[in-house]
Parts: sequence; structure tokens; C-alpha cells
Amino acid sequence: MDERAFNAAQGFLLAAKMYWTTTLYRALRDEFIAHHSSGDSDDSSVEQVADILEDSTLYQYFAWLERHLQRMKYAGRYGLMPYHQERPELLGDKSSTAELDPALDLPGYYTGVDIHQHPGGLWSDETAGLVYERGARSTTPMLGEAHKDLHDRFADLVATTGEPKRILDMGGGFGKSTGPLSERFPAANVDSIDLSAPCVTLGAQLAKQRHLDNIRYRQMDARSTDYGDEAFDLVTSTMVLHELPTKALEELFDEAFRLLEPGGRTVHLDFYAIPDGFRRFIHYGHARRNNEPFMQPLASMDLEALLKKKGFVDIEITPFKESEDIDIEKNDAWRFPWTVIAASKPAGPD
Repeated sequence: MDERAFNAAQGFLLAAKMYWTTTLYRALRDEFIAHHSSGDSDDSSVEQVADILEDSTLYQYFAWLERHLQRMKYAGRYGLMPYHQERPELLGDKSSTAELDPALDLPGYYTGVDIHQHPGGLWSDETAGLVYERGARSTTPMLGEAHKDLHDRFADLVATTGEPKRILDMGGGFGKSTGPLSERFPAANVDSIDLSAPCVTLGAQLAKQRHLDNIRYRQMDARSTDYGDEAFDLVTSTMVLHELPTKALEELFDEAFRLLEPGGRTVHLDFYAIPDGFRRFIHYGHARRNNEPFMQPLASMDLEALLKKKGFVDIEITPFKESEDIDIEKNDAWRFPWTVIAASKPAGPD
């Protein structure tokens, strides 16, 4: 595949997604407000928004673009998957310090759907890690090249509660979240685990290139690890919770609780706090169109009650700014409902 044609096509898709993110989103919001009885979106339910917008030509165009821009990004003629599969040299040095588990039984919820419309998922092809890494650069189009800023800001937020020494990053993938944690806490031992062999392989390679020597990449199911009790003082995840069915989510929280030392903290960055019915309607539609079957159940559940049930205390669920210049309250462009979900394991007796 011609690299110039590939880059041009991907650039066009990103520009089209920016148009969808801003101009179309604003027009759709304005159409809803114009037809809403109170002239305001803040007091609306998802059902009220659906009654107004589901048959709207503009909404159908908005939804079609969302679905097919993502499809073309990954699987079209100039998609990320064919580009990487046709260029085996992109795999580069295959040596990696990642600890793989060929016998790992991947769960059905993970293999049964091409999440994000990533063909074959993140596990079935050796180039999947490279495809995911390239695709992540345009997951949040409003950030442009500042996508990395999101994870640095998360690591800075984590640092406000102390200096952890033993960190577990669940679902760390190729290291987009683990790397900033490693850099922010250079004296800590950091373990990054993920179900995807291609992702942890790439993560270890990238960490070596960046001289992040305090990270250990392992292929492992976050719901059932081989670490001993109280092995960590910080357990994190980024964009993992919304990819788990309810039972698996509960198992992940159970495992995080077991792994934390008394007084340890678990902090997750995901999509949860949605301020009004219009944005919730858009978010639920995104989940369907982007092959994210567990995104809506997460957004609908009472996470605070669930964490309390699991034994956690000091629970904090707060909106998160993915960039300094983002106005969380201003609803003039599509964005994920970034939310920090944090809790502590009760401290032991003095």
C-alpha cells in the first residue's frame, strides 16, 4: 500500500470526524433544543431525546457518519488493518521482554465482539497492537496530537494522593496509560497487564525504546491474577471498565480489593458521569455504533453502591478534563464523558 495515499486517506477521515464532532454535533444539539418543550436540554430524559431525534434526518446522517468513519479508519481500502498487514516490516524487532501466556483462556466477552470495530479484536493478529496504537492517536479528535496529554493528566491526578511504590495498571494495553505512570513515579515498580499478547508485546518494546525500566508487561486477565494478597498500593485502569460485562466488572473490583494493601488506592479513568439526557442519548448511540455492548450498562449502574458493596471506602466519582482547555460544562462538541472513579481499601488497625 502506498504510504502517501494511506496517510492522505487517514487524514481525510480524521478531518471528516472533526466535522462530525463539532459542526454536526452542534447542529444536532440545536435541533433537539428547538423541538424540546422547555427549550433546554438539561431537564430531558434519554426517552424524550429519542422521541425527538431518532427519526431526524440529521441524526441519521450523524449516526451513519459515526459508524462508517470508524469502519473506514480500521477496515476500509486505506484502513489501519490492511496497511499494517501489508507491511510486515512495521513489526520491527520482535524481541520483547513481555511475559506471554499462550495457555490463557480469553473470555468470550472479549473475543466475541470486534470492539471499536477493530477487525478481529485486539488479540487475533500479531499486528493488532500496532493497529491499536495508531488508532488511539485519533480516538479523541478534539485533542489532536495532544492525545498523550490525557494520560499525563491522569498520572498527575493519581500523584495528588501520594507516591505509590507498587503499581498495577489493569488493561494497560501497549502502555498508553502505563508509560505516564512509570514516568511520573520512577521509583515505583509498575506492572501492566492485558489480555492482548500483541499489545503487551508492543508495550514492552516501546518501554525499552523509552528507557522505562521500571515496567513489567504481562499477558493476564485482570479478574484473576497470580499476584499475592496486598501486593500493590495502587491499582489503576484507563478505559477498561466500559469494556466489561457487569459480572466481569465485579470480578475486577474484587481482584483490585484483594491486591491492595490496607489503605491502598484504586483509581480508574472511564466513561461514566453524563450530565444530561441529550449527551446520554448520544453516548448510548455511540456504544451501539462502535461495538461497545457494555458501555451503556456501565453508564447506567450505581458505581458508588457497587464499590461500597465490595468493601471500598473514600469513594470519589468526579468528571475529568482530558485537556486543560476543555470546558466540561460547555456542550458545543462531542466528547467522551471522562470520569475518575477512585476508592480506597480500608486501612488496617493502628
